[in-house]
Amino acid sequence: MKHLRSLFDLRIDEFHNIIHIADSLKKNLGNNERPDLLKNRTLALLFEKASLRTRVSFEAGMIQMGGSAIYLTNDVGWRERETISDFVRVLAEYCDFVVCRAISQSTVDELAAHNALPVINGLTDQSHPCQAMADIMTMREYAGDLKGKQLTFVGDGNNVARSLLKAAAICGMKFRLAGPSKFHLSDTLADRVKNHFGSLDFQQSEDIASMVRESDFIYTDVWTSMGQEAEAKERSVLFAPYQINASLMKLAPAHCQVLHCLPARRGLEITDEVIDSKSSIVFQQAGNRMHLQKGLLIWLAEQNGMIAGHS
Repeated sequence: MKHLRSLFDLRIDEFHNIIHIADSLKKNLGNNERPDLLKNRTLALLFEKASLRTRVSFEAGMIQMGGSAIYLTNDVGWRERETISDFVRVLAEYCDFVVCRAISQSTVDELAAHNALPVINGLTDQSHPCQAMADIMTMREYAGDLKGKQLTFVGDGNNVARSLLKAAAICGMKFRLAGPSKFHLSDTLADRVKNHFGSLDFQQSEDIASMVRESDFIYTDVWTSMGQEAEAKERSVLFAPYQINASLMKLAPAHCQVLHCLPARRGLEITDEVIDSKSSIVFQQAGNRMHLQKGLLIWLAEQNGMIAGHS
């Protein structure tokens, strides 16, 4: 059974195929066409963490394709009243897919291990694959072929940065990370990405100027993610030199565009003048979450024999 636990679950051709389907569905929607590709199909949304984009984009996407979504939180009693094994096998009797937005990657991995129904990682401490794929879709809309383009992530080497590292390798992009060395990505991860996808052009440094100088895209995220609130004060001091502001943007090429996965802490990792500027593609990026995830759901439905191939 096909799942999306992380981008390591995809071959390079599969990654691009999902985005191709997403592009097609976005074009259809722009023409006011909403084919019932997932008519009578049901998506379970199993969330341990709060969400705007992940929840609403998946729910809206399913509705647009003729299906439905059921939002579940801990009140359904999983892991408290019954094991994950029992829970996911019962869930598969009712639903066709499940998106899990979890604290730990191990939760998503355990759900998928039972092969009861296709499992999609909606975010974990280690990975955010749907976000990274939507980001690639967005950058392609602005720059076309991304091979050789430079994406610079400024800030914490968090779950989003880890997924973007994989996505950049898949697309042949240069990936740079600027931030305090304490929060850099691990060599182990970089080696695994290179071995899995065949190549990787990656550098990281505390020197932000050197990392953004040749950037085609600059990306940032919150300095303190959910669950790290106790570290907020320390992080705000360490990351202060890495704010995306007008002065920093002057170091980058004039065509450089800015991304942020949201929610943004305006005035901390990014300023109003940047996120609301003509260089910002943040809100198109957020919109593409829905289109990409529709493409992912169709691809998973095809791979798991629910529907015929989508052209």
